[in-house]
Amino acid sequence: MNYKSIISLCLISLLLFTCEKDDICAEGSAITPQLIVTFFDETNPTQRKNVEDLLVFGLDDNNQTVPFQSSTITTTDSIAFPLRTDVNITKIVFWNETFTNDNGTPDDNEDDFTDTVNQDIIDFSYMRSDVYVSRACGFIANYLDLNATLVPDSDNWILNTEIVKENVENEIEAHVKIFH
Repeated sequence: MNYKSIISLCLISLLLFTCEKDDICAEGSAITPQLIVTFFDETNPTQRKNVEDLLVFGLDDNNQTVPFQSSTITTTDSIAFPLRTDVNITKIVFWNETFTNDNGTPDDNEDDFTDTVNQDIIDFSYMRSDVYVSRACGFIANYLDLNATLVPDSDNWILNTEIVKENVENEIEAHVKIFH
């Protein structure tokens, strides 16, 4: 064996034997959980109730809307969205009866825009708890002592909120009930 072959073999051996099991974040590893919200009928609080044409966005520090990856108009009785990991409050805008306005040109999608009828804002406050997963996966955030405050306006369609799970540590069941 020549000198270059021995060095190459040593480098390959070094790479193979220094790699550890946790150098790759395995699929299914723990992730920062999203907040799960379910919607209920205010007049029959045990009955889940769809929100028609729901659209959900976050608000940044300047109160500008921030779309989520899942921000689409939908009719549903539950939704999941991420909470902020850099501060202890996340402001969420809930629009109902949202629709796409074709701007009078149904054959031209270029000028379409989303039109909203009624928006309500809920401030979700919490304490963050960083949890170490592994060297490859890093940390995830859990959220403790969750609170929800509905911002009052002249036309709230959301009538009340209830915290079901104070700690957001998984996505197994709902954390918050919203009554409308």
